[in-house]
Amino acid sequence: MSIAIDAMGGDHAPREIVMGALQAASLVHHKLILVGDPAQMAPLLPAILPANVEVRAALQVVDMGEKPTEAYRKKKDSSLMVCTRLVKEGQAQAMVSAGNTGAAVSFSLLMWRQLPGIHRPAIVSHLPSRHGGFVLLDAGASPDADPEHLVEFAQMGRAYCQTQLGRPNPKVHLLNIGEEPGKGNAFAKQTFQLLERHDWFSGNIEGNHMFADPCDVVVCDAFVGNIVLKSSEGVAELIVQTIKDEIPTNPWEKWMYWPVRQTMAPLKKRMDYAEIGGSHLLGLNGLCIICHGRSSAKAICNAILVAQKAIDTNLQTAISNTIGYSGE
Repeated sequence: MSIAIDAMGGDHAPREIVMGALQAASLVHHKLILVGDPAQMAPLLPAILPANVEVRAALQVVDMGEKPTEAYRKKKDSSLMVCTRLVKEGQAQAMVSAGNTGAAVSFSLLMWRQLPGIHRPAIVSHLPSRHGGFVLLDAGASPDADPEHLVEFAQMGRAYCQTQLGRPNPKVHLLNIGEEPGKGNAFAKQTFQLLERHDWFSGNIEGNHMFADPCDVVVCDAFVGNIVLKSSEGVAELIVQTIKDEIPTNPWEKWMYWPVRQTMAPLKKRMDYAEIGGSHLLGLNGLCIICHGRSSAKAICNAILVAQKAIDTNLQTAISNTIGYSGE
């Protein structure tokens, strides 16, 4: 089993990507394939590579702002394309990329296609809460989804929670502007009507209640989901930075805030995306872990561990079984 890693994708590539892969090498039992420009990676690699790490050449790079469809047509030797092809050909069972998210979604969709019964892929993201956290999908893959597609997102989210988070009977909520069944626009109302046919559906949930009430899976379209995700990241960073700004720089006064720092450390860890590593792109004939563009070596290492767990727990099979069982 192998995991392909896009060494050239991300704001800090290839250094942080290579460092993250090297950190993960001793923690995984799968082979890691670093895909990118060998000349740029060479100064970052040890003289003798770990036994489970290899380098695969790819001399083109998909830029962060590049249009995905154009990159797919023109950059056949890009690190992202080579990673996607390795999974398609069975030389790797998963890929990890901190590069252009739109390109990662497009390349994966065009190369692998959807699992049977799935019409739109979805990015599933972890968010913290007072009750152990929850997953939100779609967080950015399919902005033009139909109500029927959100039912598929819900089913994929449940399979994900069962296999990756160990929650045996996850409940699903629909993100809405109110908890009552008749709330929301026409899209939300139609989606509610489809979801309420299933006994695992727990109704609407408002944005603030996601973080305060018990919930496992929250579904929405990608346009809303991506705004929620990035707004949450912004608020989390604001809170942490505001606390830092309030701590005096004077050494004589700074020590008085040590208890506060100790109290805030666990909170900071729960809000740090690097602890999660990356988000799964669900619904395709291949495993793709999408990382934050600013990913550090720590984030990449954790993303590789996420990919390994998905391989070992047969996430793809679990999703296929869930969709097949539903008869959708």
